[in-house]
Amino acid sequence: MTIDLALDSHLVILGLLLVFAIAHSGLAALRPKGEKLIGARLYRVFFALVSLPLAVILVVYFFNHRYDGVQLWQVQGVPGVKPAVWILSAISFLFLYPATFNLLEIAAVQKPQVHLYEAGIIRITRHPQMVGQVIWCVAHTLWIGTSFTLVTSIGLVLHHLFGVWHGDKRLQARFGDSFETIKSRTSIIPFLAILQKRQTLDLLEFLRPSYVGVVIFTGLLWKIHPFLMRVTRNIYW
Repeated sequence: MTIDLALDSHLVILGLLLVFAIAHSGLAALRPKGEKLIGARLYRVFFALVSLPLAVILVVYFFNHRYDGVQLWQVQGVPGVKPAVWILSAISFLFLYPATFNLLEIAAVQKPQVHLYEAGIIRITRHPQMVGQVIWCVAHTLWIGTSFTLVTSIGLVLHHLFGVWHGDKRLQARFGDSFETIKSRTSIIPFLAILQKRQTLDLLEFLRPSYVGVVIFTGLLWKIHPFLMRVTRNIYW
């Protein structure tokens, strides 16, 4: 019975990931048509109203079922593992929220636009969110060590790898040669373009309030992490 329930939760998280991926990537693909129909601000609000609840459901379900399935390994008591997991998690957020986006546009206070960036963390990798997600998955799968977490991580990474292809395709269609120029000077693999001398790293570009905000957000998340665990336990999903 326990195995059946664990298998059910594995299938449920994969289903939730699929629904989120279709909604998130589908709405991103429909953005040009949607903005023509209802305007950029309203489409951003609609995008958020669809994506954020789905993301919250995913997070809560993951928290509540993270120890489902088979315990593949147990390293939580190994010295150095816990700080390593926290350091990797902190680094992942610097990539997941790379601060190259205009926060006022994200909140639709200013008119949302599609930008081409070649500064800050984009010099390290053209797809920082994918890199951040991979780092996050590695850290949490290492710490928890269950088949449920491994399945979730594989699903998340596959979605973000699709996002790499999909994102480049949309930018190429929108910006044409301008995107191809930036593509030639950046890389998907972190630091590859820098090592190949196609790109240089300017540390001064990281001295921005938005990057400081990401660091503060990561610190706050670390502080409230136990509280989030307690809250999600009260939601029986």
